[in-house]
Amino acid sequence: MGASIKDVAAHAGVSVKTVSNVINDFPFVSAATRGKVQAALDELDYRPNLSARLLRGGRTGVVALAVPEISSPYFAELAAQFVQQAKGHGWTVLIDETQGAKENERVVLDGIKSHLIDGLIVSPLALTAKEIDQRRDRTPLVLLGERLVKAPVDHVSIDNVAGAGTATAHLIALGRRRIAAIGSQPHISGGTAALRLRGYRTALRAAKIRFDATLVLPAKSYHRADGYAGMNALLDLPSPPDAVFCFNDLLAIGALRALHERGRSVPGDVAVIGFDGIEEGDFHTPALSTIRPDKAEIARLALDLLERRINGGATTEPQEGYAPFELLVRQSTGHV
Repeated sequence: MGASIKDVAAHAGVSVKTVSNVINDFPFVSAATRGKVQAALDELDYRPNLSARLLRGGRTGVVALAVPEISSPYFAELAAQFVQQAKGHGWTVLIDETQGAKENERVVLDGIKSHLIDGLIVSPLALTAKEIDQRRDRTPLVLLGERLVKAPVDHVSIDNVAGAGTATAHLIALGRRRIAAIGSQPHISGGTAALRLRGYRTALRAAKIRFDATLVLPAKSYHRADGYAGMNALLDLPSPPDAVFCFNDLLAIGALRALHERGRSVPGDVAVIGFDGIEEGDFHTPALSTIRPDKAEIARLALDLLERRINGGATTEPQEGYAPFELLVRQSTGHV
C-alpha cells in the first residue's frame, strides 16, 4: 500500500491540513514549508487518491463513450478523437462496447451510474427514442448517430442523406449508369442504412437514372466479408454494375477484394466509393474514394454539449450539432 497523507505529514513534521494545502497548491503556504512537504511527498512517492478528491467535489473527472464496435476502424478513430479532445475539458474517457444490441445499450444507459461518471456519450443502434426517454439513470447524456425523433437528448450527427447523395453523384459524374449499392438493411427503419439508401436513390432520381432494386445488396453487418459477398453477387448478375457505392469503407474494401479476385479492373470496369474516411482506405491498392465525416468535429461538438449539460443540469434545452463531411476522390474512382 502506498503512503497516506498522514504518513507524509508525519515525515515532514507538519499537520495533515498543511500537506493537503500543498497538494492542492494553495498560495498561503510558506516557501520553506512547501519545500519540506514536497520533499516528503517525493521521498515517500505519495500518489493522491484522485477519485476521492473528485467525488468530494461532486465530480469524478470521467466521462463514458459507448460505441457499437471498438474493433471498427471508424469507431476506433472516433474514440481516439474523444480521448484526445476530452483532455481539454479535464476529463478521462471510459470506453465501452455495445455491439449494437438493445440489451447492451440499455445496460449502458442504466448501468453506468452517476457516481462513477460525470457524463455519457452513446452511439445507439437498437434503442428507440421512447426507450431512451425512459432510462432510469439521470447522468448527462449526448447521443451520436441518427436522430431519434422526439428523444429529448442532446445529439450530434452528420447528414447521411447528403453524404450518400454526394458519393452517388460523383459516380454519375464519371459517366457510370449501372450504379449498385451495398449495405442496405431493410429490417431496420430510420437507421444509417436507410438514410444512405435514400441519398443514393435521390441522386439517381436527380440524374434521371432508373432505380434498379437488383443492384441494391443487403449487409447484415458492415464488415469486409459482407462487402466481399455483396460484390460477388453483383458480379454474378447478367448485367453487372459499372460502379458501386458501399455504405461504409469496410464494405468497399471487401468489394475491392472480390473485384481483384474476379479479374475486374478498378475503376476501369467498376468504380468503387465508400463512406467513413478511415485511414485504411488511404493505404489500400487502389486507394479508396470515400465520404469522410469530420470525426474531430463530431468529438468536439459532443464534448461541448456534454459539458454544457453537466454544468446546466436537466433544465437545459436539448440541442443538436451537425458535423460536416467531405468527398475524397482517389484511385478507386479514377483519381491518381
